[in-house]
Amino acid sequence: MNLWFRLLLMLLRRPWRNPAQGLESTVIRMRVWPLDLDFNRHVTNGRYFTLADVGRMDFVLRSGAYRVAIRAKALPIVGDTWGKFRRELRLFEAFEVHTKMLGWDDKWSFMEHRFVSKGRVIGVVVMRGLFRSAKGIIPPGEFVRDLGLPEKSPAMPQWLTSWSENCDVMSSELRDEEKHQ
Repeated sequence: MNLWFRLLLMLLRRPWRNPAQGLESTVIRMRVWPLDLDFNRHVTNGRYFTLADVGRMDFVLRSGAYRVAIRAKALPIVGDTWGKFRRELRLFEAFEVHTKMLGWDDKWSFMEHRFVSKGRVIGVVVMRGLFRSAKGIIPPGEFVRDLGLPEKSPAMPQWLTSWSENCDVMSSELRDEEKHQ
């Protein structure tokens, strides 16, 4: 099913969904459709990232982050994503996307999207992103304060901070490559 249809369906269901606090998980239910499949007849790896976008939009709407972004005239920007695939999702299988904010540092906010079917974690997509306005990047501590959260992030797991540091190293190396071309 096309991303736009899933987004529309999520928006149509929104009036009946409860608001979420900034550190709570949100859950949306979906089903695997033929256009989600690859030649192996299971959800293609790239589709997980697209489905995570729908889960993230639901989180942003239900947590009130969209109101903070509108007031700041800011747009969300995904910096990096990472995926871990454990099991397969097959045609017409029902599943849920559990989305939650893991924490934040001076620049990035970190979110996790867990794909769950029949009580098992099928895969996980992790994203680091930020909100940017015409004035520049909005510090995550400032942004989350407007959501009613403390400016200090909850403790993040070592694997997450290591991944973020490695993303920064890669970005630096790519900038260096561009300078030498």
